[in-house]
Amino acid sequence: MAPVAAKAQSMSPMRGEINSFTDVFAVRVFPANPYDRNIRVEIHVYDQDFQPVDARVSPNVFQLASQASRSVLVVVPFGGAAERKVRICTESIPFPNQQTQIRAQICGKFFGRRKS
Repeated sequence: MAPVAAKAQSMSPMRGEINSFTDVFAVRVFPANPYDRNIRVEIHVYDQDFQPVDARVSPNVFQLASQASRSVLVVVPFGGAAERKVRICTESIPFPNQQTQIRAQICGKFFGRRKS
């Protein structure tokens, strides 16, 4: 039996520090699909304790073709704070009526700092 390489959903970058002069900071991430079939993807933003953050994500739900990646813009409010740490997560959603019903999640850590 020949060895088979494991494939893993990915996103880049996986971490970053962003300086902003406004009350929000923006991050552009690139989810990628290493699989041989299309996947449905959702992008979610969480705080350090994995509580949802009211961020704007464009697009937040989409289909990603086999072996493809795409740009996603995430805009996170500081919420009155000078700094904010968030996790931006790419989640692949299984299509109905498929044998595999695993929901994969990969998260990157991002740190926003508001400059005055």
